[in-house]
Amino acid sequence: MMNMKVLELVNKGLMLPLMEEFYTIQGEGYHKGTAAYFIRVGGCDVGCHWCDVKESWNADTHPPTAIESIVEKAATFSDTIVVTGGEPLTWDMGPLTKALKNKNLQTHIETSGAYELSGTWDWICLSPKKNKLPTAEVYRQAHELKVIVYNKHDFLFAEEQAEQVNKDCILYLQPEWSVREKIIPLIVDYVMANPKWKVSLQTHKYLNIP
Repeated sequence: MMNMKVLELVNKGLMLPLMEEFYTIQGEGYHKGTAAYFIRVGGCDVGCHWCDVKESWNADTHPPTAIESIVEKAATFSDTIVVTGGEPLTWDMGPLTKALKNKNLQTHIETSGAYELSGTWDWICLSPKKNKLPTAEVYRQAHELKVIVYNKHDFLFAEEQAEQVNKDCILYLQPEWSVREKIIPLIVDYVMANPKWKVSLQTHKYLNIP
């Protein structure tokens, strides 16, 4: 459990429950194939049954870390920083993105959009979940919509979500990894019939990198 002083700093976004940080190749969506530094923060109550980082859900298991040290380390690796989780918007992202911007770094976020949008972002990847739908502000500002397809019903959900985002938002359908062999042919057929969508794959898993 956090003491009261640390908890206050976390609630202000001056410290974050840091699960992991690593330099790798972005594997998904619009920026796939490019080098980026990932900051994964703990804490998420959206609860997707197929989540591949369930260990991120409990924020108490990840050490509260000062954003200054997170940013200093990130700046030594890349000029593109991807904040992910967990659900990063559980926390106030304002102080972190301000510190990253002070280093002239590009700020990207991967979010379900379930909580109020905070922070200054150069790229917002919105991956909505049925359990907790995105806020109106995230829909308006999203640069890409990435819907995870686990079964046929998810195509209807994807269309419902596409109606909510702005007209310039890029639309992606991505197979859930554990059922990819069954789902990929369905996605291919769907995108060919509905070419406003693009296919996103978790290419980092095919490359065997983090």
